[in-house]
Amino acid sequence: MGRVIIGVDPHKLSATIEVVDQQEKLLGAGRFSTDRAGYAAMRTYTRSWPERLWAVEGANGAGRPLAQRLLEAGEHVVDVPAKLAARVRLFDTGHNRKTDALDAHSIAIVAVRTERAAGPEGRR
Repeated sequence: MGRVIIGVDPHKLSATIEVVDQQEKLLGAGRFSTDRAGYAAMRTYTRSWPERLWAVEGANGAGRPLAQRLLEAGEHVVDVPAKLAARVRLFDTGHNRKTDALDAHSIAIVAVRTERAAGPEGRR
């Protein structure tokens, strides 16, 4: 299996994730608390995909604490701007209904499509 994208919709007390492959096929999803136990459970859950890219919404804002933890653990992390994820959600579903699961999906799709546009090397 190739590289997967893990879209993360972070909040103060929880993080919702969706795992997709390069063809945008859903491989997994979940919601985890942001405490030490929740973070460990999320890392354990995603360990079955050794080639992974974490796409965190607002990695320089609300998602910064999680993004920093992932970077410190040696993970590859990219920032997905909230406005871009919102546009994808609107066009993907035909409406602008907002849930954490839909947000995680939109974030993952932005990262897949951006990585494709960046060429064979993708973004790091």
